[in-house]
Amino acid sequence: MASNRATKSGFAAEAQRKVNAKYSEELAAESLEWINSVTGENVSTTGDMDNFYEVLKDGTLLCKLANSIQPGTVKKINTSSMAFKCMENINAFLEAARNFGVPAQETFQTVDLWERQNLNSVVICLQSLGRKATKYGKPGIGPKEAEKNERMFSEEKLKAGQTIIGLQMGSNKGANQSGINFGNTRHM
Repeated sequence: MASNRATKSGFAAEAQRKVNAKYSEELAAESLEWINSVTGENVSTTGDMDNFYEVLKDGTLLCKLANSIQPGTVKKINTSSMAFKCMENINAFLEAARNFGVPAQETFQTVDLWERQNLNSVVICLQSLGRKATKYGKPGIGPKEAEKNERMFSEEKLKAGQTIIGLQMGSNKGANQSGINFGNTRHM
């Protein structure tokens, strides 16, 4: 847990302050409200770091969220407060998030939540999962994800496009470099 670690000092403390500065209380509150609406659980939705950490740290709510999106995703939810059991819950949630389509760069590491190292990455993961949840018939959060819009052109259309000169190519209208000199002229 976070209380078992020595307080950081020097460069480590400065780095931790920078990481904590990226944390958005508004997005965290929005994520917790979304979790409430999907799971039906009634947890505090204030977005401050302390509440966000306390609500999610053992991973049980995250596992319930994954099972609410698609039942049976997380087979076993540990209710024990032992460190490795809580970390197993967090890992199970992360595996489920990847299976739902959350990109690897938008997930977090277990210690980011369990040891309170980077709660901003937890918020990013939840926001990304919220966008993916709409594919499973659940309410989403954040901006709607773009859908693939593939276009098929005939061979005739593609060849016609090769003959057109685009306007952005412009024209030099007979320009040349006469009269251009850089710097001072050479004196002999």
